[in-house]
Amino acid sequence: MHKGKLGLGTALVAGMAVTGALVLAPAASAVSPDSATLSFDCGSFGSGSATLAATQDGTSATITVSTAAITSPINVGANSVNSTLVMSNASGGTTSFTGSSNPAITAGQPISTGPLTGTVASGDSLSGQSMTVVVFGITATCTATSAQSPGPFQF
Repeated sequence: MHKGKLGLGTALVAGMAVTGALVLAPAASAVSPDSATLSFDCGSFGSGSATLAATQDGTSATITVSTAAITSPINVGANSVNSTLVMSNASGGTTSFTGSSNPAITAGQPISTGPLTGTVASGDSLSGQSMTVVVFGITATCTATSAQSPGPFQF
């Protein structure tokens, strides 16, 4: 009988310890919103809307860009587009997201690039400012022509 009480007490203490650990565990970082749109002017390469999809893991963030502002004149192989997305921070300064990941793109299709990686701090409020896309040594520089909607990414 004593053995049963000891087993129940031990299980209760262990259960409380697990519950306490869950309560004390840090919450996962999350960016909000997780996607947004804005417009880019890419000069002679075109202009149009772009969708940005963001994720966050601690101080590391990734953004994937899909835009109709630039279409590929030829087939482009996977992982051959070098991109830099510059985001303005509401508190001042900029944060750059870079990468050379992209799916294969067929001629005439919109450019999609990412994930582009960058470092963020808690409280950063970032909006798309400009983007540079390099394909086969040809550089397209794009400037945001609209505000990001529904608003800046909050990290």
